[in-house]
Amino acid sequence: MVPDSDITILGGGPVGTTLALLLARLTPRPERIVLCRPERAVGPGPAVADTSSPDPRVMALNHGSRVLLQSLGAWPEGGADIADIHVSQRGRLGRTHISHADFGVDALGTVQSYAAIMQALADPLAASGVTVRAGAASIVSQDDSAVHLIQGDLAWTSAAVVQAEGGTFDQQEAKDVHRKYDQHAVLAIVTAERPRQGWAFERFTREGPLALLPFPSHLNHQSHPGHPGAGGGATASGRYALVWCCQPDRAAALAAMDDAAFAAELNATFGTRLGTLSVAGPRHSYPLGINVKKQIVDRRLAVIGNAAQTLHPVAGQGLNLGLRDAARLAQALAPALRQTGGDPRPLLAQYALARRADRWLTAGLTDLMPRIFATGFSPIEHACGLALLTLDLSRTVRTPLARQMMEGARA
Repeated sequence: MVPDSDITILGGGPVGTTLALLLARLTPRPERIVLCRPERAVGPGPAVADTSSPDPRVMALNHGSRVLLQSLGAWPEGGADIADIHVSQRGRLGRTHISHADFGVDALGTVQSYAAIMQALADPLAASGVTVRAGAASIVSQDDSAVHLIQGDLAWTSAAVVQAEGGTFDQQEAKDVHRKYDQHAVLAIVTAERPRQGWAFERFTREGPLALLPFPSHLNHQSHPGHPGAGGGATASGRYALVWCCQPDRAAALAAMDDAAFAAELNATFGTRLGTLSVAGPRHSYPLGINVKKQIVDRRLAVIGNAAQTLHPVAGQGLNLGLRDAARLAQALAPALRQTGGDPRPLLAQYALARRADRWLTAGLTDLMPRIFATGFSPIEHACGLALLTLDLSRTVRTPLARQMMEGARA
């Protein structure tokens, strides 16, 4: 019996929607791609923007993600480009500067609001022919012929199912690799006295990394992201998105401070590279950890994005890794989509093997960095400073790491 659909995607965020668009381009029957978009409350993410925005999150999309979304006609306008990244360690010597000029690209990455990303995906999705079903769907069972699903009173079968809805670390059940970092991320918008356009900063402290990302200019406007007056590529009025990772008690204390006290603590921790920093919006916090599923394929079921791995926000790799999952999965499933009734199981098994190196390398790097810099052990701190200095002085050493963060390991 031929299943009712070829691929069903559970989760309508950026990763699931991107996968749907990629699959629609590979099949003569895009209506047999089903995207289920559950209704859910907005949760915390890598950074928080103005509360007037429909969704407060902002995210750093790397060069590879930009190329992917542009190929789908789904690149948002009005983001803040990251041309240079400055990495340092508080209280120790050693720093690294990574520049877009080293790689022949206009930007290493771009900070976009979550709402702008979803809006940019909306029109291509509407034109794709994909079947979109609102509401959460559940897997009932899978057998040799199909996966059986339900959504309310509706039931259908699918040749394969992709779980792309994962939530944040604190909303998930423990996976195969699960570790709490004893860190919370404190999120805020701050204004710099001497902003540096196109620069992002990552500063490691004994409690965790502190990141400042250029803030998209359109988020200062009351209208929706991407409106004609939004502009593009600039930091808005010296504003930065702050992601400050520290111990839970410290995070709670910071969140409870008034703006002046919080700014004083921030300036003491970050330093004077941008002049005096002041608070420009409300503060939020959420717990951090790593949560990785070892087996991402089970016969006709695959997991991608946060459903497969949730990472520390250091270097902003979570969404970018999820988009690479989507791109590689679409490529793997292409042969099965050329004919109705094609068996996707061997292709999914090949996909899992192809994703192993990129997933574990990215997870390993984002797991190591926040922990090794926060040991509080002086010899290790000095070694980390020496490593930063080596990265800065040697392009041969710096380039592979930067390439991994920009594009991931390519099979």
